[in-house]
Amino acid sequence: MCLETKLERLKSEILRMEKVVIAFSGGVDSSFLLKVAHEVLGENVLAVTAKSSTYPEREFNEAVEFVTDYGIPHRIIVSEELEVEGFSDNPLNRCYLCKHEMFNKIRQIAKDEGYKSIAEGSNKDDLGDYRPGMQAISELGIASPLKDAGLSKNDIRLLSKELGLKTWNKPSFACLSSRFPYGEKITAQKLHMVDKAEQFLIDLGFRQIRVRHHGSVARIEVEEIDFDRFLDKQMRNDVYTKLKELGFVHVTLDLKGYRTGSMNEEFFQIKPESDE
Repeated sequence: MCLETKLERLKSEILRMEKVVIAFSGGVDSSFLLKVAHEVLGENVLAVTAKSSTYPEREFNEAVEFVTDYGIPHRIIVSEELEVEGFSDNPLNRCYLCKHEMFNKIRQIAKDEGYKSIAEGSNKDDLGDYRPGMQAISELGIASPLKDAGLSKNDIRLLSKELGLKTWNKPSFACLSSRFPYGEKITAQKLHMVDKAEQFLIDLGFRQIRVRHHGSVARIEVEEIDFDRFLDKQMRNDVYTKLKELGFVHVTLDLKGYRTGSMNEEFFQIKPESDE
């Protein structure tokens, strides 16, 4: 199916919703979905962004900037996952607990303000990884129009570029809770460590990065193209010193590089994709 056909199919899906709330994180997928929905339905679209300790300030600020630039109605909710029973224990269904909590709050907004539908930004590629959050999305009747239209991550980037969206080449992001091995307790302090470590690497010019938290060990994932930067002694010393200051005892570079869902590899036979 060509890109134009997929886009028209997406617009048809959105048009049928008539009045929709979009779960908006500011990432590549939800930004594209929100922009197309706003073009199709105008003021009958409401963006809702959930703010929590698993959501870095830079991502939140970029989400606010996006809706402001395009004049899209926006609501901000607090959805603190650490307060959800069982979430901080980091079970295999952690994402289910998170999505269930967040979308229940969004459903209440939709009900109170008269919106007929709720949509989120999962795409076709998300079917290839372990994503228990999709179960919550299905149970709560949340629409996934990008997935239903057959749009892949690459499709969305290409179409976003055609629309002139700054997010078209934005690095992929997943909530900070995905940086911890299943079963390792998630705390606000640990989330802060990861957030600050990743922000430090971003400030150094690394684009697509993850800092995985393995107790006292930080496992850094960067794209293979950036491996050579760690051959520089000053770079290694700066990264080690900063992450040590943040509370890590050991700092390592993952020789396989950045890939989606690396925390799932211990439990599931999943072929890594390029985005999370």
